[in-house]
Amino acid sequence: MTETRAKMYGNHIGGDWVEAASGETFEDRNPANGELIATYARSGKEDVDRAVKAARGAFERWRLFPAPKRGEILYKVAQLMAERKEDFARAMSREMGKVLAEARGDVQEGIDMAFFAAGEGRRMLGDTVPAEMPDKFAMSLRMPIGVVGLITPWNFPVAIPSWKSFPALVAGNTVVLKPAEDAPDCARLFTELLLDAGLPEGVYNTVFGYGEEAGTALVEHSDVAGISFTGSTAVGIAIAREAHKTHKKVATEMGGKNAIILLDDADVDLAVEGSVWSAFGTAGQRCTAASRMIVHSAVLDEFTEKFVRAAEALTLGDPLDGSVDVGPLVNETQLKRVSGYMDVAEGEGAKLLCGGERATGGDLDKGYFFRPTIWGGVRHGMRVAQEEIFGPAIAIIPVSSYEEAVKVNNGTPYGLSSAIFTQNVNTAFKAMRDLYTGITYINAGTIGAEIQLPFGGTKATGGHREVGQQALDSFTEWKSVYVDYSGKLQKAQIDEI
Repeated sequence: MTETRAKMYGNHIGGDWVEAASGETFEDRNPANGELIATYARSGKEDVDRAVKAARGAFERWRLFPAPKRGEILYKVAQLMAERKEDFARAMSREMGKVLAEARGDVQEGIDMAFFAAGEGRRMLGDTVPAEMPDKFAMSLRMPIGVVGLITPWNFPVAIPSWKSFPALVAGNTVVLKPAEDAPDCARLFTELLLDAGLPEGVYNTVFGYGEEAGTALVEHSDVAGISFTGSTAVGIAIAREAHKTHKKVATEMGGKNAIILLDDADVDLAVEGSVWSAFGTAGQRCTAASRMIVHSAVLDEFTEKFVRAAEALTLGDPLDGSVDVGPLVNETQLKRVSGYMDVAEGEGAKLLCGGERATGGDLDKGYFFRPTIWGGVRHGMRVAQEEIFGPAIAIIPVSSYEEAVKVNNGTPYGLSSAIFTQNVNTAFKAMRDLYTGITYINAGTIGAEIQLPFGGTKATGGHREVGQQALDSFTEWKSVYVDYSGKLQKAQIDEI
C-alpha cells in the first residue's frame, strides 16, 4: 500500500495546539481499508497535567461568566455543527466505520444536545420551597464542580462528547477531554468547532492518546473534580475505584446486553425490521445494540426465517458508500473479540443460522468486516446470552410466556435498553413496569434515544444518567440557601422557651 505523508496533530491545551511532551505519536487508520488518516500526539502524564492546569486557571473566570451567556455560545456551537454536519459525518465514517447515514445521525445528536444544553443556561432549575419560620426564604441552586475529565469512546465520537461536554460547560465547569484513540479526528474537529464558537482559552482542552496512559493520568490527577466515562464495565469499575481515592465525582456509562422481546401477538414484520436495525446498526458496536432476541414459541419459526433472510440481505462495504448497510468493526482487536465468540457459541451448542465469519472478497479483504451473525437455540445461561460481544451477533432465545420473557430479559448483569413487540396495550404497560432497564421501547428496537430524556441504565451498566436535564447532575453540586430577613436569630427545629 502506497501512503501519502499524513498530517500530524497535537493536543489542544490552554488555547494552543502542542505536541506531546514526549514527542511520541500514534496512527489513526481507516478500518475499512487500512489507509492512514493522520497521526496524533500520544499524551502522557505531563501533557495531562498541563491541560488540567490550563483548565484550572480558566475555571474562576468561566464559572462567573453568566450562565445565559454560556448558553449563547452553545447555541453558536449548534449552528456551526449543523453547517459542518457533512464534514463531521464523513470524518466519522472514515475513521471508525459507521455508515454515512448513521454518522449523520450521530452528528445530529450533537446538534440537538447543543441546543438543549444551551437552553439550560437560562433555566438550570433548582427549588424554591416554603421555609418553616416567618420572614425566611429557602431555595436550592446548582454549583459547578471545577475541572472535569471526559473519557469518551469511539463508537459515537460526536454524540457522546456532546452529551458530556455541553452540560459540563453550561453549568460553568472547565473541561479536559481524552477521546478514544480510534476516533481522534472527530475529537479534533469537535474541539475546533468549540473554539470557533467563542469558548475562552483554557475552558476546553483536548489530549489525545491511550487510556492506560492519558486516561489514567486524568483519573488520578488531584485537581480534577469529576470524571465522566463511557466504555466497558471493567474499565469503568477501575476508574470509579481510583477516582474515589481523590474524592472525585464519577459518572460511568458502561456495558449492555440488550434484548428485544417478541410476543405471540406481535407484528412480526415490524419486529424483523426493528431487530435488524438494532442488532446490526454500527456493526453491532453500540451500547444499546440488541444482542438477544427473546421470542415466543408461537412466532419463533416465522420470525427466525424472516430475520435470517433480512440479515443475509445486508450489504457490507465502504461506509462512505451510500448503498452499504454495514461497515467494518473498528479495529483488529474488535474483530478478534467477535470472532472468538463464534467458538464460544459452538462449544455451548448454539446453532449458527447465518454469518459467523469474517467477510472477505474484493475490497472487504482490506478491512475488519464481519458478517451479520444469528444464533438459534440459545439458552438463557449461555455466555453468548450473558456477555457483551459488541459486534454484529445476536442470539435467539425461545420462551413460552410474557412472564418467562421478562425473567430472561432481566437475568443478565446489565440493564441499559430493552424492547418489546406486542399489540396488547395492557401487556405494553406491564412491560414498562417490569423490564428493569434504564430505557424501554414499545414496538421499536433497542436503539434511538432522544436527548431530552435521561440516558443510562441499571446494574453493571452504571446507574448514572446522561442527556436530559439529569445530565447536569454529573457536573454540579447542590447548594441549599436560607435567607433570614426577620432581623432576629431564629433557630431551626428548636422549640421556643
